[in-house]
Amino acid sequence: MTATGKGGEIGGNGIKKLIFFGSDRSFDLEDLLRASAEVLGKGTFGTAYKAVLEMGTVVAVKRLKDVTISDMEFREKIDKVGQMNHENLVPLRAYYYSREEKLLVYDYMPMGSLSALLHGNKGGGKTPLDWQVRSGIALGTARGIEYLHSQGSNVHGNIKSSNVLLTKSYDARVSDFGLAQLVGPPTSPTRVAGYRAPEVTDPRRVSQKADVYSFGVLLLELLTGKAPTHALLNEEGVDLPRWVQSIVQDQWTSQVFDIELLRYQSVEEEMVQLLQLAIDCSTQYPDHRPSMSAVVERIQELCLSSLRVTQEQSDSVNESD
Repeated sequence: MTATGKGGEIGGNGIKKLIFFGSDRSFDLEDLLRASAEVLGKGTFGTAYKAVLEMGTVVAVKRLKDVTISDMEFREKIDKVGQMNHENLVPLRAYYYSREEKLLVYDYMPMGSLSALLHGNKGGGKTPLDWQVRSGIALGTARGIEYLHSQGSNVHGNIKSSNVLLTKSYDARVSDFGLAQLVGPPTSPTRVAGYRAPEVTDPRRVSQKADVYSFGVLLLELLTGKAPTHALLNEEGVDLPRWVQSIVQDQWTSQVFDIELLRYQSVEEEMVQLLQLAIDCSTQYPDHRPSMSAVVERIQELCLSSLRVTQEQSDSVNESD
């Protein structure tokens, strides 16, 4: 990677340096700039890279674009992001700031994003995801957002499936939180139009209820396997809330679900409950949407119910043997 900059953080020996959060400081800016870099994707706030350091450590680096706030304000806001600590968030490990360059360093997530698994990525096919995995991703994502909302007036501001990254065991980690307040209006706002609550006119001014709406659309995406409007570069996508509402009103609920989920008939009730929650979250009126803590509670209940059904099925099979 290459970086330019005057003014960054200067160490005692005059060398610009990364500012770390936490105790893991196993590399410095020079190591990062010498690393081999591969573009992971270009998003609303900048370009993400996979950087392989000489000692073998792999990190994800986001190069921010259109940062419009002052040096002091940037550092204040990014310090808050660095202090966020939850098992369902991708932690910010370090940052570098100069007038020309703003870099954020995160843990690298080798499984990639939920969007890539659901819709395919870089020529790769879709990854079949069963009900247990999808409901677990829904719960983990909800917990991450709930934690953000519990830290004062924080919002995410850019919830979408490409910002939900996954561990090797399919645990969800929410990324890009706290960045909406750092940058100017996106040059292509339609990229996230399908997730954006109807009351949001400025992507930098988003409420917690607008986050709930975006999460509702993400739930619909998980359940239907369809991409929201303008979520993918090559496809127009679907107005998911409107499409789902039209089918549910016609009593064709089973036609909503991704074909991968139709074989899980034993948990159809739980699937319909999650669908109803998604509809509640993506309702037009902000005051009618549940809080994220209520959302987490409802998903936990239906996950437990699914486990009980699966266990009962397993027990009955064993008894018949």
